[in-house]
Amino acid sequence: MTPGLRERKKLKTRTMIQKEAMRLFLDKGFDETTIEDIAEAVEISPSTFFNYFPSKEDVVFEDELDPLILTAFDALPSDMHPISRLRKAMQAVFTRLTPEQGIVMRERMQLLATTPELRGAMMSQFAGLVDQIAHLLGPRVGRTRDDFAVHNIAGAVLGVMLAAMLEIIDNPKADLLKVTDDALAHLEAGLPLDWPPSKRR
Repeated sequence: MTPGLRERKKLKTRTMIQKEAMRLFLDKGFDETTIEDIAEAVEISPSTFFNYFPSKEDVVFEDELDPLILTAFDALPSDMHPISRLRKAMQAVFTRLTPEQGIVMRERMQLLATTPELRGAMMSQFAGLVDQIAHLLGPRVGRTRDDFAVHNIAGAVLGVMLAAMLEIIDNPKADLLKVTDDALAHLEAGLPLDWPPSKRR
């Protein structure tokens, strides 16, 4: 169903908040940028900012691609291995990224890796993130939200994605899709040390 005018307006405002916030974070620094600065740049009130994001950190943490990846994941056969299914879902979304979206992704990764406050918040949320991934994944693979194997997979996915993020930050010219897909392919193969194999399928 096509979003109505109200929904489109809210989405546009949300996108503008993230765009201007990222610009300010990169120009002034995360700590030096206030919510008032962001609100002024978008021409909204600080109280309106909180209608979209609970905190300044959430502007960086929240990713507009996550719902798209979940939708693509749900569209794939349920009997596929969850890692293979996730790889294909991410491929479907990443291949449609606009150049601007790719730039924003890199900027978010750079901020997360280089801003101590954000890096610390991300690490402190690690257990919660594993739970969130497991709760999303469990019902989609016919298991309960608290299934031990599902939590293991969720933790492993989060770990290799973090490693991929660091690789992308260290190499600004790296292909986002290739690095993330290689990381998930390594996980799907059981994380062998002799990786990558000499011949790929």
